[in-house]
Amino acid sequence: MQELKMASTCSCSSDQTKQDKDLKLKQKMGKIKNKLMVMSGKGGVGKSTVAANLAAALAMKGFQVGLLDIDVHGPSLPRLLSLSQSRPHVEKDYIEPVQWSKNLWVMSLGFLLPDNREPVIWRGPVKMGLIRQFLQDVAWGDLDYLIVDCPPGTGDEPLSAMQLMGKEAWAVIVTTPQAVAVDDVRRSVTFCREMETPVLGILENMSGYSCPKCREHLDIFNTGGGRDLAREMEVEFLGSIPIDPEIVRSGDEGYIYVKTHPESPAAAAIISLARRIAQQPVVHDP
Repeated sequence: MQELKMASTCSCSSDQTKQDKDLKLKQKMGKIKNKLMVMSGKGGVGKSTVAANLAAALAMKGFQVGLLDIDVHGPSLPRLLSLSQSRPHVEKDYIEPVQWSKNLWVMSLGFLLPDNREPVIWRGPVKMGLIRQFLQDVAWGDLDYLIVDCPPGTGDEPLSAMQLMGKEAWAVIVTTPQAVAVDDVRRSVTFCREMETPVLGILENMSGYSCPKCREHLDIFNTGGGRDLAREMEVEFLGSIPIDPEIVRSGDEGYIYVKTHPESPAAAAIISLARRIAQQPVVHDP
């Protein structure tokens, strides 16, 4: 009898704790005007590079921006932003994100790992708990945009983020022109629809090579895959980003491409996307 009473008490306490957490999450998300998930059904399409540069481009326009890395097994934003040695300030009830500029803040599991050689071996519920903590307990403050960098595919991480952020989140889906990438990205669009997450559009990355000297454009891969997929799936086509070796170098060395090469064709495409998002706010009624 005593055990049953204790169990009942614990259950009530647990229910109250969940209600408190849900309220805290709702309040935190309510302070963020726009939530954008950068996704792809395929790995290696440059999704994290797009997320980092898009967040920086919006911040450079004066918006208050948060950048959240939910790639548990391969967090890359710390390197891309030259923040690998940074650590967030952690208190009992909140976590301060790492500041990249006066109006861009970043959070990633990569900041918390003691050794970047060790793999993260977690199952789904643990991943969801971490993502919830990043959304609920990080002191994001009042943001114009929260850009969420998702791992490739339609697994635990993007699913958890969608469930926690609700229907107020939108998706920007990144692909490359090849058919093998387009096939996987098609599934991402279907995944978003099944989760009732609106798709802002499809962005084609690595869309040909733009010579940095003569500006000649060469189609190394098949071209137009992203545009064709957008037409097929009846979503917007957000533009094409050409290949530039400096993008690769910027990622390796940790500087933001749109900041150091704003006049390049690839940066112009990302800045154009940021301008398009800023001119057409994605806030909507759930």
